[in-house]
Amino acid sequence: MKLKKGPMVGVRGCLGMHLALLALVILIGGQAQVFAGGRKDNTPPSDAAQSAPTNAPVTIMVAAAASLEYSYVQELIPLFKQKYPWITVEGTYDSSGKLQTQIEEGLGADVFMSAATRQMNALADKNLVAKESIKPLLENKIVLIKPAGTNPPVTDFQTAPQANTIALGDPASVPAGQYAKEAFTTLGIWDAVEAKASLGTNVTEVLNWVGEGSADIGVVYATDAATTKKVEVIAEAPAGSLAQKVIYPVGMVVASTHPKEAQLFIDFLASDEGLAIFKNYGFSPNK
Repeated sequence: MKLKKGPMVGVRGCLGMHLALLALVILIGGQAQVFAGGRKDNTPPSDAAQSAPTNAPVTIMVAAAASLEYSYVQELIPLFKQKYPWITVEGTYDSSGKLQTQIEEGLGADVFMSAATRQMNALADKNLVAKESIKPLLENKIVLIKPAGTNPPVTDFQTAPQANTIALGDPASVPAGQYAKEAFTTLGIWDAVEAKASLGTNVTEVLNWVGEGSADIGVVYATDAATTKKVEVIAEAPAGSLAQKVIYPVGMVVASTHPKEAQLFIDFLASDEGLAIFKNYGFSPNK
């Protein structure tokens, strides 16, 4: 009697189909695990992942001499923001003496840049500015100015007492006024100048007084005179009338809550890029 082979063939066929399906399930499951578990290869992350911000937004305050306001606001701070977009720089501008007092009283500044070494050294001596951070960055000049288009009987610093009215920064707190007093004292004419002087709270106020014609002459920085066509320069302070150069130092305030960002700003000011901008505004790098 012969056995029928039909059913056995059917069983083998079904078994083959089951094995094929099982292999397919394993293959699909493995691929799903790869996608679920993340990348298995060494493909680098996308550009979007690489460019994700790694720095939290930070705001720092710079206390700077009034004569620095134009260069800071117009170019330096915007360019720094482009380089370090997570850092916002806010500025407060006034006479260096006033800013010194404000820092002593707790002004929340991170960086201080003065128009003379006197105020910077005073804060460093009180451990309010970090001595190791101070850079004697810039040099400026002291000039005698008059309202544009006028002809006062003054041709240089020596003849300043011939003017009826003289505008000066207050020597008690304004570096430009301190330099003016020193120059006139060296020339032996301070008493005559002081008798006709009106004292401004910062150099910008002095510049405006002369520009508006409220004073016949005044003493400001060369960089200030260059910012307006309302005044004309009569002369620079004569050689030897000042014991030291007019230096603008910058340093970090010890109480800064963002010292890393403050140092970045100081380094930027001292960079070739920063110094080139200062030169455009009439300053010279201190050498």
